[in-house]
Amino acid sequence: MERYPITDTDKKLIKLGLEVLAENFDDGIYNHTVGCTVLCKNGNIYKGVNCDGIHGSCAEYITIGIAISNGEREFDTIVAVHEKHLNCVISPCGNCRQMLLEYCPDIKVIVNDENGNLIKVKAKDLLPFAWKPVVC
Repeated sequence: MERYPITDTDKKLIKLGLEVLAENFDDGIYNHTVGCTVLCKNGNIYKGVNCDGIHGSCAEYITIGIAISNGEREFDTIVAVHEKHLNCVISPCGNCRQMLLEYCPDIKVIVNDENGNLIKVKAKDLLPFAWKPVVC
């Protein structure tokens, strides 16, 4: 698995994700507890938060959906954040990993490595032995 170094742009994405979360955090309700930022290949940046409920949606789903709704199809980097997590970064859950694999397998995802250091890896490397649609 190839690892990519963290850049100043990546640090900006983390900061923007924390800002969108702070602006929308519902203390005591916990509907919006994760922020997310995605950088598109054209330089556009989109932000979102999770929406909890009976069938909640993760911040990564919301943010990719916002970007796609704005016509984006080529993604560079994504990060999910919360101020109380290690390095403020949250690794995508299994559902998000599957979604990223299907929508943008080569997007780089900012995560903490096994030593607690921030790194970037491609989404397709986060989910070995993933389910893939059957092509007939």
